[in-house]
Amino acid sequence: MNFKQLPNGMCDGFVVLRKCEEKKTKNGSTYLDLIIGDKDGEMTAKLWDYNGASGTFEQEMIVKIRGTVEQYNGKDQFRVAQIRPVGDNDEYNLSDLVPSSDVGGEMLFDMMVKKVDAFTNDNLRRIVLEIVNDKKELMIKYPAALKLHHAMLGGLMYHTMSIVRMAEEMCKIYPTINRELLLSGAILHDVAKTWELEQSKTGLAKGYTTEGELIGHLVKGAMIIDETAKKLGIECEEVTLLEHMIISHHGVPEYGAAVRPMFLEAIVLSMLDDLDATIFEVNHATNKVDAGSFTDRQWALDNRKLYNHGLSDTEHKVNF
Repeated sequence: MNFKQLPNGMCDGFVVLRKCEEKKTKNGSTYLDLIIGDKDGEMTAKLWDYNGASGTFEQEMIVKIRGTVEQYNGKDQFRVAQIRPVGDNDEYNLSDLVPSSDVGGEMLFDMMVKKVDAFTNDNLRRIVLEIVNDKKELMIKYPAALKLHHAMLGGLMYHTMSIVRMAEEMCKIYPTINRELLLSGAILHDVAKTWELEQSKTGLAKGYTTEGELIGHLVKGAMIIDETAKKLGIECEEVTLLEHMIISHHGVPEYGAAVRPMFLEAIVLSMLDDLDATIFEVNHATNKVDAGSFTDRQWALDNRKLYNHGLSDTEHKVNF
């Protein structure tokens, strides 16, 4: 963890409270049982003799903490001497505390809009620009998932633009693919996650909204396209094609698709979405083990163990 060492032997820094529970010792005194974390890891922590005087704390809160690292059962444990919620004048980077995209969401958004601005299909251009400009603030900072692929600050834009880049290369190889239709679907396929997922104080997803659970981002995404087309006075087949790409991009009903993809661009989008998510999860898992070692079983990847052969860098990066 990224603590600053102090001359008195203590250390301090900004952390996220991954867990925060008020408990009682055997003699009846109150303490806080914590798990503190930053982007580099986490450890257990204890605030003994807690009487509430230092403030009220809860899970996902960002705090400044001071104390000492001690050993308990052979593992590091932080003994809290001082703790307080962060204030407006505190200087810290959220990207130091939670997993974050290594490329800024604002930059990726601008790259995306530049591509759409050049579309020759005016219907697709107007629909896509209207939606992404309306959702910009959330798109550039939202994660792409609750726990799996791209579950990081700015993960939604990272995942979206990864698919856009792959889609562009596919169109060079297979000229029968309509590039602007495929890119439009790629850009909009997860846009309703800004509505489906509920953000925590750290900017990561902490769960699903009630509407997200009941309807989901595939159906809501198609609804957003329909509403936007009506708002712009656009009536054309491209609207139906886009809606189909959104409600089918999970491939099969078992994974939430309302229908299976039924034309080329919809099929390609579904495959690229799955491919990008898989590559991210494989890299994320193998990056945690040494070369020549296997990971634990990955339930999201058919419960397979994965092998790190060591012949390439397993840190997930995309050349945008």
